[in-house]
Amino acid sequence: MKHLINTKALTVVVLSALMLGVLFCYILLSYRGVELFKQNNINQQNGLAADDVIPVSHEFHLVAPDHLRYEQPSILRGRTDVVTVTPWLAPVVWEGTFNQVLLDSIYKPKNITVSATVFAVGKYIMFLKDFLETAEQHFFVGFKVHIYVFTDRPNEAPQVRMAAGRQLTVRSVPSSKRWQEISARRMELIQTLIEEQLPNRSDDYVFCLDVDSKFHGRWGAESLDGLVAVIHPGYYKDGRSRFPYERRPASRAYLAPGEGDFYYCGGAFGGLLQEVHHLAKTCRSNFEADAQEGIEAAWQEESHLNRYMWINKPTKVLSPEYLWQDFKPQNPEVHIIRFSGVVKNYAEIRPNARESAAD
Repeated sequence: MKHLINTKALTVVVLSALMLGVLFCYILLSYRGVELFKQNNINQQNGLAADDVIPVSHEFHLVAPDHLRYEQPSILRGRTDVVTVTPWLAPVVWEGTFNQVLLDSIYKPKNITVSATVFAVGKYIMFLKDFLETAEQHFFVGFKVHIYVFTDRPNEAPQVRMAAGRQLTVRSVPSSKRWQEISARRMELIQTLIEEQLPNRSDDYVFCLDVDSKFHGRWGAESLDGLVAVIHPGYYKDGRSRFPYERRPASRAYLAPGEGDFYYCGGAFGGLLQEVHHLAKTCRSNFEADAQEGIEAAWQEESHLNRYMWINKPTKVLSPEYLWQDFKPQNPEVHIIRFSGVVKNYAEIRPNARESAAD
């Protein structure tokens, strides 16, 4: 009789445990479902589809050569005139915040390839020679580099001698009567290039750069990270209320008053292939959805990029050293100009610039 009672008691305990386990799984799944529902609602409010959540950033394993000698780093001395880290703890890269010898010794053995896209449509072809020649002098020197030029004038692409391990590919694209369309099409072409041409390697990078610019100083391994943005030189001292974000709620590039971290350049951004692909795909989708509703964001792809970077924080932010403007005097906190937009007459090089100015 005692044995029978113990057996019944054990059965009750086991069944109770099973019921509790089932209840726990039900509660857990319900909670995850609610959280997913909430996240989907947030994504929809932010103009993102449910599958538009940025993937987890690539994990870096940084190995320095044994016996490498370089100046001892300090956590007590450094740049005090500028901010060198964002509120979400992404580095902000300025001259004096990194050791280029150390970084090159870490990244060059990785055998990575750095691609760059540049658009030379219409009269913008006139800037390509300076861009390519100065890139040979300063852009990832000593790395494998592949520059993709998109142009409607492939026969006018200059012949530039490139160092070993560096190559140039010219891709034909249609011309356009509106510079806004040229600007907006960039995201589509970047997405397609990554999907169809760039090798599926998780440790390769791509940067998207303006052709009407030239390099003046090193742009190298210090700029590598998952998702990389460049602070616009025209607004880095301003409050967010002065940023030229898209302010119409009907647009998917919309940023409300009180939103936004910095104003980022549309003329320089990059990162790991999969991160830039996701950015380009999302911005293209949002731009096309806007277009179907008769909306064009204030600054085309730059507006959509700033919206994207507000939700998907860049993992590294490059200071205005990485896209200065030649017509601006060099401010004291800018110790070096690495890449800069050249002085130009937009009325001469943009197909509908006079029309746009009249509007």
